This record gives sequence, C-alpha cells and structure tokens, in this order.
Amino acid sequence: MANSNSLVIRAFALSLFFVVSKCLLSIPLKIYTGKYNLSSAVDLTPLRQVLLMSDGNGLSLASDPTGTVNFLDMVNNLQGDSGRGYYIEMSLGTPSQKLNILVDTGSSNFAVAASAHPFITHYFNTALSTTYESTGRTVAVRYTQGNWEGELGIDKVSIPKGPNGTIIINIAAILTSDGFFLPGVNWQGILGLAYPMLARPDSSVEPFFNSVVKQLGIPDIFSLQMCGGGLSASSTADLAGGSLIMGGAEPALYFGPVWYTPIVEEWYYQVEVLKLEVGDQNLDLDCREYNMDKAIVDSGTTLLRLPVNVFNAVVAAITRSSLIQEFSLGFWEGSKLACWIKGETPWRFFPKLSIYLRATNTSQSFRITILPQVNGFTALIVPLSLS
Repeated sequence: MANSNSLVIRAFALSLFFVVSKCLLSIPLKIYTGKYNLSSAVDLTPLRQVLLMSDGNGLSLASDPTGTVNFLDMVNNLQGDSGRGYYIEMSLGTPSQKLNILVDTGSSNFAVAASAHPFITHYFNTALSTTYESTGRTVAVRYTQGNWEGELGIDKVSIPKGPNGTIIINIAAILTSDGFFLPGVNWQGILGLAYPMLARPDSSVEPFFNSVVKQLGIPDIFSLQMCGGGLSASSTADLAGGSLIMGGAEPALYFGPVWYTPIVEEWYYQVEVLKLEVGDQNLDLDCREYNMDKAIVDSGTTLLRLPVNVFNAVVAAITRSSLIQEFSLGFWEGSKLACWIKGETPWRFFPKLSIYLRATNTSQSFRITILPQVNGFTALIVPLSLS
C-alpha cells in the first residue's frame, strides 16, 4: 500500500509480482552485504538492492550459526492472492494471540486491529497481554486506499513459520479505521517492510524487519514469492499464496540468472523504469514519465498503477494491437465490463506488457514481460544492453 498520484490499469488484472514457472519467483528487497555463493556475473555492492531473479546457486546460507534461519520452514507461509493481498500468521503478546498480517513493502509500520470491526473476525486485545506496553504516542497512517488511527505500543511477537525466536517490536494498535479493512479479507493487520523514513509518526519508530535483524542476528535480506493471480471474490477458500523468507532466499523457489535493480531512494523500494512496451510497440515516452512521481515495488498494491500519461499511452497501444477493436471508454476506466462467450478465454485477444528496469551495471537493463492472463502468470526476464 502506498500513496500515489496514479491511475490503475484495468485492461489486465495485474499484480506486482513476477512469476517464472510454477508461479515461483523470489523478490528479496534487502540485500545482505556478506559473502554469498552467487554468479560471478553479478556485482554486489553495499547498496541495498531489489533482487528480481536468482540463479540456482541461491542466496541461502549454507549454515546458520544463530540457529534462527530454516528457510524450508518458511516455504508456503503466505496465504491469499492478488485480489485480497498476501498475509502471514503471527503470534502477538503473552499469552499469544494469533493474527493474520498483510505483507506490505509499500509502508513501514507494523499495525494490528486492536478493536472490533465488522469486516474482521478477531483482533489483538492489548488488555489480555501481560507484556504489552503503551508508549503513550498516537499514530495515524493513510494509504492509497484507506487509513487508520491508533496508539503505539511494544510487545512480543513470534512467527510460527518464520525465524526461530521471539522479538520485541513496535506495534501500532489500530483503534479506528476507514476503508482499510475490506469485506472478505482474512487479515487483521499490516506488516510494513519498507525503510524507516516511511514509519509514522516519524523514523524513530523502528520497522518490524529491522528489529528482527537486530534481535535475531539474521542477514538483512528477505524474499517474497507471491502466487495466485485469481480474482478471489468468487471464492471463500484461502489459497496457498507463496512464501516470505526472512534471512535469505530458498533455492527451491526460483531458478535462472541473478539480476538486480538499484534502489533510487531509501524510503519506498523506489526503482527506475526505463521504458514500457505493449506487444512490440515501444511507448517511446521520456523515462521521466514512467517514474513520475516515483516507481516502487509494492506488495500491498493489488494492481499495476501507472501515471496518467503512461496509462493513456498504454491504453492507446493496447487498443491498436488488441484483436477486439470495440471497447467502450468505460471498460478502460473500470466502470464497465467486457463480455465473452462462456467458456472462452479472452487472454489471447490482448498483448503482453514489458517493463524495462536498469541493472546494477548501468550499461545494461533487463525486461520483465507480463502476459495478460489472470492465472498462470508468467514473467520472462531478458537482459538487454542500453542503447
């Protein structure tokens, strides 16, 4: 979830995740600067980077002296899908209270429902936790969709399918909210994984993962695998949504060469988009258009959001290349639906969308190609030299 002056592309049901075979891809958003067994083609720097692909050698530790990291225990620890978001089970307080927490790389506060709400089944009762301590500070966070207000506190947290150990972390107890909890969601809080600069009320509130790294001594890296591009409103069943690996990346979840894109600024995971293509059409916009006012990797956003000028250019390109010529304006604005014969899959009527990102070697870029279908998402990542 993030603040953004942008439009949502509705021609495709796109989530911000990239899948390579079996819907598997890890996206580490923090890079440990120690020694890993990586391809020699990759130049690691102390700069925190976004790892979009990893090779078979992997980033996982051969051995972990702290005994807190067992990546296989974290595989399939996420549930949900691109319609409702991806969440992980956590245990809060003493005695422990279990809640499902939305994984969000577009914010930095760890916040949980602390009062009843018609759209959630249960909440964190701070009065029942003997280890909960209020800091006496109020906090409020506003997202692209929804907002909440509450108080800051401190308590113990553990993750049943995460690193071994209990940590003491900052918790925002949500007391009131508007448009934040939605019908049909099965999560009761949000795990902000971005940088301290985004934390509220200020950067002195240490984000959750920073506390995990400090207290458990795990490497400063996590990886996200998100699967299940289906529109979940038609089903109440929770699908296995993927994996959040804290401390590395599990080799069983990915394959292929390693490609990194630099972080432009450490607040969101802000990256640089060089260009977009629709089918074989280069939108041919100035690269500043693609990054206005920022381009971020945000696991809490369920759709691909584009700046107005880019959105209009994408719609025009899709209209030119689509096998279906008669779309109403309302279809592109999301106010009207397009219909097909029952049993027909419409994805063949639409072109692919390719996003080009800068590599750490600034003379190179790589391409993420997203196919239009909702299920069976595929991403083809091809390195290209910059002209």
